[in-house]
Amino acid sequence: MDFPIEETVDHARPMKVIVIGAGISGILASIRFPRRIPNLDLVVYDKNPEVGGTWFENRYPGAACDIPAPVYQATFEPNPNWSEFYASSQEILQYWKGIVAKYGAGKYMKLSHKVIEARFNDVESKWHVKIENCLTGAVTWDSCDVLYGCLGALNDWKWPDIPGLSSFKGKLVHSAAWDEKINVDGLSVAVIGLGSSAIQIVPSLQPKVKHLYNYARGQTWILPPMAEGEVRKHTDTGSNFKFTPEEINEFNERPDKLLEYRKRLDSEVQTMTKYLVRGELSDQATAAFTKHMTEKLAKKPEILGKIIPSFAPGCRRITPGPGYLEAVTEENVSFISEPISKITEDGIVTVDGNLRKVDIIVCATGFDTSFSQRFPIYGSGNLDLSAKWKEYPESYLSMSTHGIPNYFIAHGPNSGVGSGSIVIVLERTCDYVSKVIAKMQKDRIATIQPRQAACSLFKTYAEDFFKKTVFSLSCRSWYKRGAQDGPVTALWPGSSLHFVKVLEKPKFEDYEYTYIGEDNMAWMGNGFTKAELDPAISASDYLDPENIDYPSV
Repeated sequence: MDFPIEETVDHARPMKVIVIGAGISGILASIRFPRRIPNLDLVVYDKNPEVGGTWFENRYPGAACDIPAPVYQATFEPNPNWSEFYASSQEILQYWKGIVAKYGAGKYMKLSHKVIEARFNDVESKWHVKIENCLTGAVTWDSCDVLYGCLGALNDWKWPDIPGLSSFKGKLVHSAAWDEKINVDGLSVAVIGLGSSAIQIVPSLQPKVKHLYNYARGQTWILPPMAEGEVRKHTDTGSNFKFTPEEINEFNERPDKLLEYRKRLDSEVQTMTKYLVRGELSDQATAAFTKHMTEKLAKKPEILGKIIPSFAPGCRRITPGPGYLEAVTEENVSFISEPISKITEDGIVTVDGNLRKVDIIVCATGFDTSFSQRFPIYGSGNLDLSAKWKEYPESYLSMSTHGIPNYFIAHGPNSGVGSGSIVIVLERTCDYVSKVIAKMQKDRIATIQPRQAACSLFKTYAEDFFKKTVFSLSCRSWYKRGAQDGPVTALWPGSSLHFVKVLEKPKFEDYEYTYIGEDNMAWMGNGFTKAELDPAISASDYLDPENIDYPSV
């Protein structure tokens, strides 16, 4: 009996997976994939010299998470030592770097290596990936069975399209590419934008500058800080909420207390989606937000009419913005709602003809959220993914699309959450993809991609869901690729908990496959198991207690 052991039914064929990006999703993949997929060859490429993704890149003053830190962490690695309720980018970065070190994930990572092209070979059923060494400029190729894009949704920044921007003689900086050598002390500074970055930058710079001009094209809602709710009381420092030493000690000494607190806070955060459905609860949120902002802007009530939106909270991204409303009421801050007409060599001119001279211009003007790819990705038959998604980024459950086989995405189209933590979603996305890869491995699947019908049905489901929510109201938002109106392409059509539940178990009938050697029964192997052909393996470990499902009596 001379059967090769490689062909047994329980043989795990070798699988090569390339992960693009060493942010949160890439870190999770480097921990989960090797533990759940046997015989795996894994490599994680990232253009940055360190892990962390957006938390490595975003270093602007005040950069922080806009949801509570105890919710924005891995389920398997609770941190009792958060110093702030809304943790800074540096503290979050250190947390994830600690996870990489603890679980040995760094051995899979090739940092300072930028993916510049990915092309699927239909004959080989493999991806060929072109990589540039950011330190040497050398270009090499790698190949894999499965490509996992962990690129993030908010890290492809761009300069605003303002006439004369390049003519400015002072210091020009973008919030997503902050120059840490900048000293704003005693200078006049303009901050362009009213998104989450600008709302964090303004209160951080205000105490240091001679004068700060905040140019706000639109309107936004500022969320009342959750720390003012019933979950717990915090010490209000004026710009953030600190955990006391006593609380940190208790969380370290009593893991049960930490878990209880995390669950209560997580529940409050995750269930806020109900306020984003049009109706009575949305009206209540509007009233509460209006009251909060009115009180905070009491020193400069004229700002209220300029900043309060006509749309309900949630149509645009909401941020808690600790300290922002207080900052714009200070004497050295001007809130300017007139549109910018041009930038000169020494300042900014608004449409009313007013020139305000400044030393520094900070562009907190966001990112490219069109889901156009940052490098060419060619699927089956050389299908260009950017061209496919130019009009609408159609996907299946945000993770894959028809025509681009063996490619999965973390934080793809329709994967953002209107409320709740994205981290648990990224965890479950990683779990989902690991199950798909395991199925490919076991069933000898050469290619897998969602059916076109499944993608179309998901699009219809999303469109129907958003019609009943505040997201579809008329407001300019990155949720709609920067448009005032149009399809919501960035958010999940449901609550974050709904997303987590959907990802629990892949619906494999929504996919189409090709098989290695076109043999659909190749997964059955040669009729034997490894244990029967290898005397070193027990053939009856199914009798071990841990492998028996004992019924209750």
